[in-house]
Amino acid sequence: MDFNLEIFSLVLFIGACFAGFIGSLTGLGGGVIVIPILTLGFGVDIRYAVGAALVTSIATSSGAAAAYIKEGITNVRIGMFLEIATTTGAVAGAIVAMYLDKMYIAIILGVVLIFSAIRSVSKKEDGIDYSAPGDKLGDKLKLNGSYPTKDGRVEKYNVHNVIGGYSLMTVAGVLSGLLGIGSGSLKVLAMDTAMKIPFKVSTTTSNFMVGVTAAASAVIYFQRGYIDPGLAMPIVVGVLLGAFFGSKILPKANVRNLRLLFSVVIFFLAVSMIYNALTGKM
Repeated sequence: MDFNLEIFSLVLFIGACFAGFIGSLTGLGGGVIVIPILTLGFGVDIRYAVGAALVTSIATSSGAAAAYIKEGITNVRIGMFLEIATTTGAVAGAIVAMYLDKMYIAIILGVVLIFSAIRSVSKKEDGIDYSAPGDKLGDKLKLNGSYPTKDGRVEKYNVHNVIGGYSLMTVAGVLSGLLGIGSGSLKVLAMDTAMKIPFKVSTTTSNFMVGVTAAASAVIYFQRGYIDPGLAMPIVVGVLLGAFFGSKILPKANVRNLRLLFSVVIFFLAVSMIYNALTGKM
């Protein structure tokens, strides 16, 4: 390995640590943060960037999901239920991708993400009664749960609008199939806004789901030769390390600050996505 390659790998590792840390805190999975870093920062071909991002999403999910489940924050039952929607949508998105130019989808996604960022940061966490009676379907599917708060209490919550959340998850899956990303932002918003699930539960459950979705897509990218081990290895190691520290901070983090962080990251990703599309890099 020559000196330049060592420097390149080190910079990738540092960027991946940041991506894993932010990804585990916001529920994005880290993978979508890697794409702008690779394409805009290093000029990597978008297909190889997506391949590395998919592997990164699996790593983030593996690194953070286990810790969140142990902490009692992740709702595995909701994650597995909604994964049906995202998987179905991803298959449909992959079929549509054969006929629709990714540039237009990327621009649409960018606009949606900007709206999502504004919607998330403007939402007030205080005054929301998460224990209010929820959706009857949520009761039948036993989706309601609880999570520990930073002051040691156990907060119970009930799931609302299960059908609406499931529909949004299908859309997230379609966009994931079209663009090759985990669509963690839309997953968080579907649970947080439509289903009225506490933000910490939404982000951790999204982390759990992102890895499952990415694993299916990564197989296709691997078969097509778009996963470069030399590119993916320093990123995976860095993301795992960043996700580990993120999982330690999240249980004690302030929800308002998490929303602000989520919105800033989403806005940056949206602008990057639109820029990539308009400059022909997508």
